[in-house]
Amino acid sequence: VQLQASGGGLVQAGGSLRLSCSASISSFSMRDMGWYRQGPGKQRELVARMSRSGMPNYIDSVEGRFTISRDNAKNTVYLQMNSLKPEDTGVYYCNLDPPYIQRGRPYWGQGTQVTVSS
Repeated sequence: VQLQASGGGLVQAGGSLRLSCSASISSFSMRDMGWYRQGPGKQRELVARMSRSGMPNYIDSVEGRFTISRDNAKNTVYLQMNSLKPEDTGVYYCNLDPPYIQRGRPYWGQGTQVTVSS
């Protein structure tokens, strides 16, 4: 399994970013996928998820600003982030929901840093 997120960067408040995650995992189209965020000094949290059937869900703080999507032909999941706020700052990871377990522990691939300046 490999999970590689990209597309992060430094953006001013109110700006936008589009994250991509390439997932090398079997039966990707049958997996529920999620985007997770770990802010400075905070625990990692699930901010958006998309079921295998394409149903999206978001935490309240990003609802209406973030959009998750997936391309099963490319084994890729996306996160469009608009109207970014400083509190959106963190390292963003994609993973299964719940996270993929490898050797008894959640596996976290490469994340991507998002920094929103005020």
